[in-house]
This record gives sequence, structure tokens and C-alpha cells, in this order.
Amino acid sequence: MKPMPSPEEVRALLRGRRAIFPPLYTDEPISREIIEDLLENANWAPTHKKTEPWRFKVIRGAARQRLADFLQATYQAVTPVAAFSEKKFEKLGQNPLKSDTVIAICMQRDPAASLPEWEELAAVAMAVQNLWLTAAAYNLGGYWSSPNLMDHAQELLDLREGERCFGLFYLGHHQAPDLPGERGPVADKVVWME
Repeated sequence: MKPMPSPEEVRALLRGRRAIFPPLYTDEPISREIIEDLLENANWAPTHKKTEPWRFKVIRGAARQRLADFLQATYQAVTPVAAFSEKKFEKLGQNPLKSDTVIAICMQRDPAASLPEWEELAAVAMAVQNLWLTAAAYNLGGYWSSPNLMDHAQELLDLREGERCFGLFYLGHHQAPDLPGERGPVADKVVWME
């Protein structure tokens, strides 16, 4: 049997993972090998009927500027004047550029599988959790943002028929302080039925 991490190591990784936002990222590059490791671990998420619905679009280098331009232009185009926020507009343009890598989180449904959509979404979310935990193990900052603007990203992301984008995962080395975790007691969320 392969050696596995101890329960203590797993507990530390799970409870130490945090959302770390792009303003805290540094300019230190992330190697392609590390990004590939994050994606490979994401690929090992549980998936009903082995549909593996997750798809990833890795946005690096100059593509980050194209993403920033898309986010700002789309926000401006779809937001009523009364609801427009200059602060949000600026953030949409800055976050991709403050990140070393942005990964678009997408889902490709298998039309032959006849699974409920929620099962496929759950598999995608588990893939993101694997990616996020691996990022934490590398001490990388990560943050899953799900702006509704991604509903307009068909052309930008070259999405295939039936493929949808469920947000952007921002990644970068960071200088965040140790952030405390906050969770209510698990006992408040569990019913034992014996």
C-alpha cells in the first residue's frame, strides 16, 4: 500500500487553506511545472460515471491583459448606469494583471451520460478544491471568483458546444499574513441518525 499523508497533515492542509486575493500577490512567477501539478491533481477529483466534466483555460502572460479588457468592457456593457461601480470596474481590470496565472473553471457536459447537472457541477467544484489544496501546499495564493460576466466569455475562452464557464481561479505567490480560519461548530450542522 502506498504511503499516505497522516491525518494530521491532511487536517493541516484542509484547515489552513484560505482565499488569498490578487492585491496580496507578488511578482514572483509560478513555474509551468507547478501549474501542471495543480491541474493534474484537479483531474483526480471524484466524478460520477467517470464523465470528468472539468475543463480549464490557463491564462498567462499577455492573455491576462485580454482577460482584463474583456472583464471591464463586458461589465461596462451589461451594467446599468445607476448600478455601475468604478471600484468594481477597476478591480476587474487589475485582478488578472496582479495574478501570475488565471484559470478559467469550465464544465463540459457529457450528453450521453444523462447525469443531473448538479452532479457535474459538484465534480467541477471538487476538481477546484483539489487545485486549491495543491496551491495551498505550494504556499500559493488562490481565489475562485465567479462573476456573472463569464456568461459572455464564449468567444474569449473559445468554449465548445455545451461548455460553460463557472468563474476564474486567480493564482499568485503572496505576502499575506497568517489568516485565521472561521467556521461555526460542526455539531451545529450534523444530525446523527443511529
